[in-house]
Amino acid sequence: MENNVSVTLLYVEDDREIGSVVAADLREREYAVRWLESGDGALEAADGCQLAILDVMLPGLDGFTVGQRLKRAYPELPVLMLSARTSIDDKLQGLDFADDYLTKPFHPDELAARIEVLLRRSGAAAPAQLTLKHLVVRPGSSVVTEAATGREIMLTGKQFQIFSYLLRHLGQILTKEQIYEAVWGESYIDGDKTLMVHIRYLREKLELDPAAPEIIETVRGIGYRVRG
Repeated sequence: MENNVSVTLLYVEDDREIGSVVAADLREREYAVRWLESGDGALEAADGCQLAILDVMLPGLDGFTVGQRLKRAYPELPVLMLSARTSIDDKLQGLDFADDYLTKPFHPDELAARIEVLLRRSGAAAPAQLTLKHLVVRPGSSVVTEAATGREIMLTGKQFQIFSYLLRHLGQILTKEQIYEAVWGESYIDGDKTLMVHIRYLREKLELDPAAPEIIETVRGIGYRVRG
């Protein structure tokens, strides 16, 4: 079973203090990170990466130039620009070629959320097929089958979104807030039972014994996790 380590990010940031914090946070989220302190060598380093994160203000070639070159060399590579510049002209210049533009300062969770959206949109975060205990999952086609029989397990759109989000963070304990906000795109309200109900229905479809789940685990007081 794969997790975020199968996703490699190119990160170009010349500020060592910011770069070390961001790179460490992304690695903690189980991404592989190639961090460069300038745009030199970015084209070579991007080979095999699933997403590029570029600071605008770089020594030598600026981030806009680096990003444009990356897009020409790797048209399918999502590019996320980071900048302290807040003017609309700068944002429009970045979004002329880039897939997203995030203004500094930013919270690590916001950067991670935007990365997930871009990876999901590009399909880079979805391996063709995953085997998990008695299940075979094909993320790209939203299909889950029983490995032994080949029988397809029919999930609703929301059920598959929840399951996919858990799979992309294999082994990680995810809070109810994280899952709800990633799937519904809204702030979680304490006490809301919506996610819990969806998890119960998911287990009835996915687990051999829903009363003793082996795939979607409850971590008491925190949230849920899927083990590899």
